[in-house]
Amino acid sequence: MKEILGSNMETTARSNRKYIGLIGRRNVGKSTIINLLTGQETSIVSDFAGTTTDNVQKNMELHGVGPVVFVDTAGYDDIGEIGQLRVEKTKRVLNKLDVALLIIENELTDFDKKWVNLLKEYKIDFIPILNKDDIFSYSEDKIKEMENILEKNILVFSINKDKNIIIEELGKKLAVKKEKTITGSLVNKNSLVMLVMPQDKEAPKGRLILPQVQTIRELIDKNAITIAVDLEQVEEALKYLNKDPDLIITDSKVFEEVYKLKPKNSLLTSFSVLFAALKGDIDYFVKSANTIEKLNNKSRILIAEACTHPPITEDIGTVRIPNMIRKKYGENIEFDFVRGDDFPKDLKKYDLVIHCGACMFNEKHVESRVSQAKKQNIPFTNYGVTIAKIKGILNKVVLT
Repeated sequence: MKEILGSNMETTARSNRKYIGLIGRRNVGKSTIINLLTGQETSIVSDFAGTTTDNVQKNMELHGVGPVVFVDTAGYDDIGEIGQLRVEKTKRVLNKLDVALLIIENELTDFDKKWVNLLKEYKIDFIPILNKDDIFSYSEDKIKEMENILEKNILVFSINKDKNIIIEELGKKLAVKKEKTITGSLVNKNSLVMLVMPQDKEAPKGRLILPQVQTIRELIDKNAITIAVDLEQVEEALKYLNKDPDLIITDSKVFEEVYKLKPKNSLLTSFSVLFAALKGDIDYFVKSANTIEKLNNKSRILIAEACTHPPITEDIGTVRIPNMIRKKYGENIEFDFVRGDDFPKDLKKYDLVIHCGACMFNEKHVESRVSQAKKQNIPFTNYGVTIAKIKGILNKVVLT
């Protein structure tokens, strides 16, 4: 089996790719292996331990797997103050990984065993690769001993061996499954779908935001009949149609306005709600949103945004949602905000976590955050579900 480097290699968003992490001690050959797999000088290779100082990511298309991101990480046995910061960055990658290549050499150290336990804790499947067989010439007894400790079969490898033996193992771990779609069973061939997409200052100039782009592309692939309008054109557009839309997908911030305008027989949802169902636990999101009614002036809420763009005056996460909640449930409710990969480990001081639609995160990344909240018994929902709840239309919105 060999990799296919096709046109999709750079065009598929990283949020829609499977993440494969190479982890291990310093100088065990992680960078060499990732360069072999990608066929490029993705990472710097050196005999000096600790050459990889930050996580290196490379997009690739793997036959039988699809679009993936390889992540080369700093050695988890790094030392010193700076070394520990590198190790922490490696730990943060675990939130994203769908599978890991655990690179080891010569023996299983305490560092290796610690990280095997971390992989299990994060529920990440992994392939142990016993590297540098050309140098150490591992005996069958030594291999068996390590396999017993890891409770997994080990892939014995060296730079002289065919890299496809690793790719084949990855293919087994990431076997192509029926992918979930954004619109799920809500849209079929010839479904009439109206997209209500008010463009504000958050949208990049001359372009659509990612959830809208990905949804439109899916609707085209499903051979749906699609019409896109601004909020002001909804009523006029409905007059032009000879039938009511089967589905209306709106920007969450105008949920209430669109609900008042929609035909009785048209289903209604939002981009944010659809992405909540695509990448998160929609049932938990709805259950958590129902706790909003219990908020009071002593409550504290964490709002998490996957994007790292600076907030604008009317930003939905930092301005609109807090204003809606304070107006209805308590003017003194406190809000904390995080962006990108930043996310606190301890959520116990929060009464609720509200996440964006996470179009920039892969499914595993969202799952890890939801799981973290569940373990600490903290309600966790997202923007679209929250707005629908506050506006009193959550039970009138289709979720999947």
